[in-house]
Amino acid sequence: MRKIKKSELILIILAIVIVIIVVWIWRRSAGSQIGFRTAPVKRGDVVATIGATGTVEPEEVVDVGAQVAGIVLAFGTDLKGKPIDYGSEVDAGTILARIDDSLYASAVAQSRAQLDLDRAAVPLAQANVLQAQAKLADAQRDWERAQKLGPSDALASTSYDAYKANFEVAKSNVAASQASVAQATAKVALSQTSLQMAERNLGYCTIKAPVRGVIIDRRVNIGQTVVASLSAPSLFLIAKDLRRIQVWVSVNEADIGNIHPGEPVTFIVDAFPGQTFQGKVGQTRLNATMTQNVVTYTVEVDTDNSGSRLLPYLTANAKFEIGRRQNVLTIPNAALRWWPRPAQVASSFRSEFEAMTQPPLPGGASSTVQGQPEPPGVVWARQGDYVQPMKVSLGLTDGAITEISSPALKEGLELVTGEQLAGSPAASSANRSPFAPQVRPARSGTAASTPPAAPPAKQKQ
Repeated sequence: MRKIKKSELILIILAIVIVIIVVWIWRRSAGSQIGFRTAPVKRGDVVATIGATGTVEPEEVVDVGAQVAGIVLAFGTDLKGKPIDYGSEVDAGTILARIDDSLYASAVAQSRAQLDLDRAAVPLAQANVLQAQAKLADAQRDWERAQKLGPSDALASTSYDAYKANFEVAKSNVAASQASVAQATAKVALSQTSLQMAERNLGYCTIKAPVRGVIIDRRVNIGQTVVASLSAPSLFLIAKDLRRIQVWVSVNEADIGNIHPGEPVTFIVDAFPGQTFQGKVGQTRLNATMTQNVVTYTVEVDTDNSGSRLLPYLTANAKFEIGRRQNVLTIPNAALRWWPRPAQVASSFRSEFEAMTQPPLPGGASSTVQGQPEPPGVVWARQGDYVQPMKVSLGLTDGAITEISSPALKEGLELVTGEQLAGSPAASSANRSPFAPQVRPARSGTAASTPPAAPPAKQKQ
C-alpha cells in the first residue's frame, strides 16, 4: 500500500474544509429570507421625564463661627445632656463651646477701671467750674469799682488796666472749666463704650447656638486654637429642620426650559435601593455654572422628610415629570426609526414612498446612524410580505414609546420595527457557522446550557 505524502494530506484537509464552507454558505443562502419584526399599537400611559443628578441638602443651614481668637477649652451639652458632637440636637441659646477668655476678661477689668477713673474726673471738673465762677465774680466787682473811679489821682492807670485784665482772664477760666466738664463727661461715655466692647468680646468666648436644630458638622476639637481674622472661622454647622429637606439638582441648559415650579419630581438614593421619594420643583437658581463648556442650572426640589430617613449630602438621581398622557395609543420608538427598502413597499404605495425623504443608508438602516433626521411621523404597517406607510401625529415620548394619534391606526395594529431572518431564532441553528461552538440540548429535568443574554441597553429618559 502506497504511503500518503504529507503534501497530499494537506491538500485533502483543505478540500474537506472548502467543501464544508461551500455547504454552509449554500445552506445559509437557502434559508436567508428576510422577515419583519413587528410590534403592536398599544393603549397605555406615557410619562415624559428629564433625568438629572443632585445632592440632598438641608433646607436651611446656619454656619456658627467665632468672632474672637483663643483656645477651645470645652464643649457644651445638648438637649440630652451629652457633649456637643455630630448629630446633637440643640436649642436656641445652647452653649456649644467655650474659648479661653483670660485675655478678654483682663480687657474688661481694664476698661471698667478706666471708666471709674473718668467718672471721678467729672466732679473735679465741675468743682473747677465753681471755683472759676467765684474768681470771676470777685474780678467783676474789682473791675466795676475801677470803672467808677476811672484813671485819676486816686487810681493809677496801671491798676485800672490790671483790674480789667483780671476780669477778662476770670471769664476765660470759667469757659475753660466748663469745657473741662464736657470733656470729662465725653471720656465717661467713651469708657462706657470701650467697656461694652470688651464685655461683648468676653461674651463671644462662649459660643451659643443661634437657632434650634441639629449639629451636622463639628469643625473644631478641644485644645484647638481658633484664629479670627478678616472672616470668622466656622466651628459648627446647624441644620434648622431636617424634617424638610431639598435636593439641589444640576439640570442641563437644553432641558431647563421644560422645568417649572410645582412640577412633580421623583428621585432615588443609593442608601435606600428600591424606594422612590416624591418632591416638587421649588425654584430655579439663576446663577448658572459652566463646566467643560456645558452650562447647568441648579434646581431646588422640595421634599418631605418627616421620617428623617434622608440624610444630608446623599447623591440623588431625579426625574422631572414634564408631561403625562393617560390611556393613549402608543408605539415603540423603533417603529419611527425603521425605514424600508423600495422593494419592500407595496406596489400601490410606491409613488408615495418615492415622494418621501429617504434615508441615506440602504437596507432599512436607520438614518440616525449618519446623524441625519428621519421623516417624522411615518410608520410602516405590514401588508403580507410588504409594508405600507402610515402618517401619524406624534405626542409625548419617554424615550422608549411615543404617543401617537391617527384615524388609520387602531389598537393592536402590527407595525414594523426591524428585520430578521425568516424562522429566527429557530432557524438560527441552520445558519450558524460550522466552526462556532455548538450548544447541546438540555437533558430531561435540566436547564439548557445557553450563554447569558446581553443586558438591555439603558434607555435615555
